[in-house]
Amino acid sequence: MSTTTQAAPQGLIGRWVNSLEENLIALILGLMTIITFVNVVLRYGFDSGLIWGLEATAILFAWLVLFGMSYCVKITAHLGVDALITYFSPPLRRTIALVVAVICIAYASLLMKGAWDYWANFANLPGTEGRWFPLGFEEKFLAKAWYEVEDIPLPEFLRFLEPMMNEGEAYEKLPRFIPYAILPIGVALFLFRLVQATVRVFKGTSEGFIASHEVEDELEELARERGDK
Repeated sequence: MSTTTQAAPQGLIGRWVNSLEENLIALILGLMTIITFVNVVLRYGFDSGLIWGLEATAILFAWLVLFGMSYCVKITAHLGVDALITYFSPPLRRTIALVVAVICIAYASLLMKGAWDYWANFANLPGTEGRWFPLGFEEKFLAKAWYEVEDIPLPEFLRFLEPMMNEGEAYEKLPRFIPYAILPIGVALFLFRLVQATVRVFKGTSEGFIASHEVEDELEELARERGDK
């Protein structure tokens, strides 16, 4: 049986990041629900609809997934197969968990490089040099801040971005660097949570960072008790 603990956020930064994740996930879910509901009412009630609704929902869903992967590390909700590991001794389980943690951090670091490199040029920023590891920043790159999404119009309160990012040219649609920003942000949070989980395993306050089977066992036991009655 795997045993994991959800550590309470420590310090100002930890509490701020924790609050940011939870509030943004709730906000994204709420916006997705509202946009979808309004679109259904308009379509079936008034033979109309939000032209940008589908694209906005798809972008919000991508934000939800990328925020969610770091949040699931924090609450140890990622699934894993530990049928064999549970039979090992606690010291060996801890060693295996640390090896897995290092692999996960290496993987997240590669994701971080890829996420930055994909987003950076859309924000008129240089990507990194190097195929696997960042070896500096690009000296020459194609600025792509003028790229727009397909349907979502630019809100008026974001017009201040035009002289900064688009040489004063007006945006008709939302520039892509805004929705794509979740790539480096989400992966950075994911990496941050993996480092936190690794520290917990190293200190011995947790044996891993996958979903515990304790709840499943308790539910099975409860079902057996009800069956006996």
